[in-house]
Amino acid sequence: MKKYLLSLAVISLFYTKSEACAWSDPDYEYFNLFTQSIIKDKSYLPFLHSYSTRFYTDFKPSMIPDENIDSWKRYFNNQLSYAQTEYLVNKMNINDLNALKKGSPTNQLLITLGPGFYQKYSEGIDYLIEAKYLEPYMKINYIESGDSFYYREPATTGKNATNLDYNKTVSALTSLYNAAKNPEIKQRYGYQLVRFNHYTRNYDAAVKAFKTYVEPLRLKGAPYIMALDQLAGAQRGLGMNTEANWNFFQVFRDSKSRKESAFVSMKLSDTASFNNILKRAATNDDKNMAYFLLGYEDFNNPIPVMEKMFEINPDSEILKVMAVRSINELERSYLPIYYYTDDNSNAVQKNTTDKSRKQDITETAEPKKEELSFWQKIVRFFKNLFSSKKDKSSTDGKADQSDDELLDNPDRIPVFTKNNYWYDDKTKDFLDDLEEFTSKTKEKSKDEYWQIADAYLKFLKKDYKASTEILENIKTSNPEYLEEIKRMKVLNDIVSQPKIDADYEDHLMKDYAEYFTEKPEVKKDSTETDEYDYYGEVPSTADFLKDVLANRYFLQGEDGKSFLMNNKLSDLQYNPNSSLVKSVEDFYRKSDKTQFEQQIIAKNINDVGNIEAFFAVIYGDRAMRQADFEKAKSYYTKAQDFTGIPRSEWNYDEKKVASLKYPAEAYNGFSNISDYVFGHNVWESYQSSPEESMKKEDYSAFPFIKPSMNKLELAETLIQLKKIGSGKDEKSAAANQLIGNLLYNTSILGYYRQLFVMDIDNTNGGKYDFQSTERQNPYQYYYKNFLNRTYIEPDNFDLAINYYKKALNISANKEQKARILFQMASAEQGKYYQYEAKNPSKINYSDPKWSEKSDAYQKQLDQIKNQKYRTYFALLKSQYSDTETAKGLMGSCSYFGYFMK
Repeated sequence: MKKYLLSLAVISLFYTKSEACAWSDPDYEYFNLFTQSIIKDKSYLPFLHSYSTRFYTDFKPSMIPDENIDSWKRYFNNQLSYAQTEYLVNKMNINDLNALKKGSPTNQLLITLGPGFYQKYSEGIDYLIEAKYLEPYMKINYIESGDSFYYREPATTGKNATNLDYNKTVSALTSLYNAAKNPEIKQRYGYQLVRFNHYTRNYDAAVKAFKTYVEPLRLKGAPYIMALDQLAGAQRGLGMNTEANWNFFQVFRDSKSRKESAFVSMKLSDTASFNNILKRAATNDDKNMAYFLLGYEDFNNPIPVMEKMFEINPDSEILKVMAVRSINELERSYLPIYYYTDDNSNAVQKNTTDKSRKQDITETAEPKKEELSFWQKIVRFFKNLFSSKKDKSSTDGKADQSDDELLDNPDRIPVFTKNNYWYDDKTKDFLDDLEEFTSKTKEKSKDEYWQIADAYLKFLKKDYKASTEILENIKTSNPEYLEEIKRMKVLNDIVSQPKIDADYEDHLMKDYAEYFTEKPEVKKDSTETDEYDYYGEVPSTADFLKDVLANRYFLQGEDGKSFLMNNKLSDLQYNPNSSLVKSVEDFYRKSDKTQFEQQIIAKNINDVGNIEAFFAVIYGDRAMRQADFEKAKSYYTKAQDFTGIPRSEWNYDEKKVASLKYPAEAYNGFSNISDYVFGHNVWESYQSSPEESMKKEDYSAFPFIKPSMNKLELAETLIQLKKIGSGKDEKSAAANQLIGNLLYNTSILGYYRQLFVMDIDNTNGGKYDFQSTERQNPYQYYYKNFLNRTYIEPDNFDLAINYYKKALNISANKEQKARILFQMASAEQGKYYQYEAKNPSKINYSDPKWSEKSDAYQKQLDQIKNQKYRTYFALLKSQYSDTETAKGLMGSCSYFGYFMK
């Protein structure tokens, strides 16, 4: 769990196709199915793959062993545990050690160790007392410009090494060094001399101290590594960059706890290539380590470096680190938490032809094709010959798919996506290259890791049979390996299943319930909590399996189940597409739900008030948008118990989110609709009040139009208007005009555009997106990001225009005709907007003639607009420009005024 603010949060937005979020963390945008941290040597954990931070951080620091604590533990003859030793060395107060030395310990650990502990280890205890005295001062006196390679820690005490008396401190440490009998303790005093001179910027003295007090002892343990680290820092201060880099390299190689800092020192202190280190590498281990640093730094194509490391030692632990980083990079393209289409906003229609569909999904990796025997080909031929052909994109067509057709569907996740900002066409090929390398390495290495990695890569390639066979044959006692193998077997089982039916759902609940059932929330330890927890839980295996099943249901035509795997029933309000709503309703009404359906899917049928009324309002709204007022009435009759569109608000009294309680007079999705809905807009301002934006028509001939109506009453009113509109008099003309007004006013362009799309006001949102509403289904995989996509049938502006035409043909009032023509022109403008959204500019910004081509494209659009979508404006100008209505419109509608001129 990340517990900090990201310093690269803004930059991270460029890494992935993330949602519009100011704090986006790319390490939370894919499923971590292959656990990076299963490497055996935990000292390399910081070098696992991460986009969010410079080094990988999703592990407890205690997982990395500290050679200094191990050294002290051995010094105390293993009388203390590792934790006790770490406490004694790093955390115990200096006063406690002085009390021990005086024979009157007060610390419980020291009391337990007994009175003889100091006598036995007096040299070590005396050293720790001196070290704890020096520690608060052991920081360099930071100089902003001159020491940019030093890490400046937040100031706590304000102390640094120059606060100590230089001569007195050197003399004391030298005296203690000479008096010490134990070589390791002696070397520790030597380390303190090197460090003190380094931090007081006496770089020459630090180098001399290393050669005088550390090197002659010929010990290469923890004190030597610590001193070598300080020597390299002093050499950096002297400008001896090549020597400093080599010594930092040795620290990186030999230390377990200092690898990250040594790597930073190499990186920040010198821009020279690691080739100098490679030249000095005398042993295979040194060369292997140098290649690792090179490969880690140049990660665009790690395979060539991994090949060199393989030749040196196929059992190398750092070779596994390179491999796991490569696998993690692949995961980001194959297992993103959202699967997008090409442009991340425009969607692929599911009813396109096979040919166009293949073109639309070029970014998706084709599954591995099964080689059929001659007999299998014959069987498939006759099977296809006598089968009835159905549209595979339709619900019935999806339901009738064979196992082969389901398995061959290119949209079965995991699939390859361009999820990386630095994507290139070679990225897909990298899976093949890495699989080839891993397969070769598993034959040479004795570590089962390579078998697990090979099985996982085959999983990504959808070769589940081969993956499972490898996993079944792995013999290991490593608990982390066993956990990964167990998880991968579950993945292979579920992902390879052709169709998720009732029997398989029973299998899921019987054998894999732990991945699907809710677990009680575990209270975190106080040491694991932090106020900067912005991202929630890292996507888990359970989350991935839920997405897999949602995707499978989607491909099988069970859209309702697919939707409810990732969404709540109440979420339908935001994009009430009729076909999806019908599928969700069918599942809701299903009487023989399996245990899986009841416990895992149906739990997302949350509180929407009266569920029957909720569905009825959605269907009634769609009928109204289609101008089928009789059908709308039949649905609204069933919706009279509708309690309001299910929205939430903050309850200040109870201090929690609660269901929105609509005021009695407020529009709630069903009631309190003003008769302004039959009027026309005076000016286009969605934020203004109805009285400011709208003007009522003359309703005197229609007394049944109430000032305030619910949707049932509105539908009944429209039915009466429609009946009257079938006549041939001025009243009929007015009735048709009112119907046209309502259809326009409730369209995407109208002041009351919220009425029939399950919204509570006319503010902007996805429902009012011309570009998306033209698409029948913006989902290629499943409904996980449902709230971020528009999935609602587009307006049919011809319905309003047709009613206006009836009014125009009947009316004899020239002023009224002018008003009707303007309304028709406004509806026609909506048709143009839909055309424009379906034909966006495809000119690349990098094109040197972008401006010129864009201007030409806009001129082409303007020409099409004037030729095909200005019919009624032209008629209004040519025949009615002398009317008071037209003159008034020129003053209130700037665009019409421009057109008239």
